[in-house]
Amino acid sequence: MKPAVPAVALARLVAMVAACGAGGVGVAACTGIIGFPDVPVPEEAGGADGDATIEAAAEAGGDAAADASRDRSAADGEGGASVCDGASCPHGCCNGATCETPSPTYCGTSGGACAACSGTTPDCILGSCSAAPPPSCAPGGAGMTTCPAGTGTSSCCASQEVAGGTYSRMYTNSGSGPTGTADSATVSNFRLDEYEVTVGRFRQFVAAWNNGAGYTPPAGSGKHTHLNGGQGLANSGSAGTYETGWVASDDSNIAPTTSNLSCDASYQTWTASAGSNENLPINCVNWWESYAFCIWDGGFLPSEAEWEYAAAGGSQEREYPWGTAALGTACPGTGCEYAIYNCDYPIGSGSCTGVTNIAPVGTATLGGGVYGQLDLAGNVSEWNLDWYATYVNPCTDCAYLTATSPRVFRGGYFLYLASLLLPPSRYGGTPPDRDGDVGFRCARTP
Repeated sequence: MKPAVPAVALARLVAMVAACGAGGVGVAACTGIIGFPDVPVPEEAGGADGDATIEAAAEAGGDAAADASRDRSAADGEGGASVCDGASCPHGCCNGATCETPSPTYCGTSGGACAACSGTTPDCILGSCSAAPPPSCAPGGAGMTTCPAGTGTSSCCASQEVAGGTYSRMYTNSGSGPTGTADSATVSNFRLDEYEVTVGRFRQFVAAWNNGAGYTPPAGSGKHTHLNGGQGLANSGSAGTYETGWVASDDSNIAPTTSNLSCDASYQTWTASAGSNENLPINCVNWWESYAFCIWDGGFLPSEAEWEYAAAGGSQEREYPWGTAALGTACPGTGCEYAIYNCDYPIGSGSCTGVTNIAPVGTATLGGGVYGQLDLAGNVSEWNLDWYATYVNPCTDCAYLTATSPRVFRGGYFLYLASLLLPPSRYGGTPPDRDGDVGFRCARTP
């Protein structure tokens, strides 16, 4: 038996499912909340067994991971090919005959030969080894240069290019290809960080903020300035308008104090001083702090369309970010090598007891997406830029930027069942929310 879902997360999920049942939000938004339509809300929601809500949701739509095991295959875009070149490996590099996704070990693009990044050029950026890490990784050390999994020697700020394209924001894929596609979106090239932001990286931002006496984002910063002549993403909530960037009046909403980052006694990853949690994903951060961090670190929050595009593998519209390989429960093994989920990390027990059930970023090494990002499913959910709303069509480099109630977060977290980790699944929370299940990662200009 897993413990009760954290109260805020449970209340948020129940409220959103209830709103769908009452017709409170659009069909597209409802279908995407947990990946299934018409999910009933258990009467005991909010009771001692908060996990009942999630399990009922999974039972209503079926757990995709309960299907027969499906092997990874080159046909699914997940492995090497007999011939590796620009046509067969457009987003990675050739390690002999094998197409490798970008990483500090395999750095290159368009099917060229792989190069290893190390020494004074440790980061693979835009297919080339780079010497200048973002400020959150500049000091080096735990949670900054120990990725993946807290035992590696690579930069935790590695950021991989995502080649733009068009895909369906709504689809179903049970391992045989996407069906029921709807709500097409087009995104331009961008970069998305390989890892979720760690405690170690976030500690550098807290120091820069300096209890409110230091860094705050410049007004108007944080836009996708490479788009629409510098205006940024198109606002799908108000035709003809674009990103405003950071709003100065939100400076007061940045308050990453130890008290505020201690939002969940069992699952908070922050510690007042550096310790054993530096490699874990930061949680208990509100939406403003996530946005401000990314701006300070040289990037911005990804739009919902960008985040899902990377998780879905673009037009491949994958079942999971890694493809179709079914999740198991054994850890070490299939219970934690693709995603940190179902409370199976670290010993495969299926029981969550505390922060030990959250893994160092990049632990699920087989869970990488087409473009090289890890942990796009499970571990912690991730804040996106958008407000939560029914999808608006058409969408070309768009985000919903007209205030509603919740902001979007994506990906599911360490307690969720496999059926709640699917790329089209959507969740939301109000900007001030601080939860043990929500963190973030940054996006950057291409």
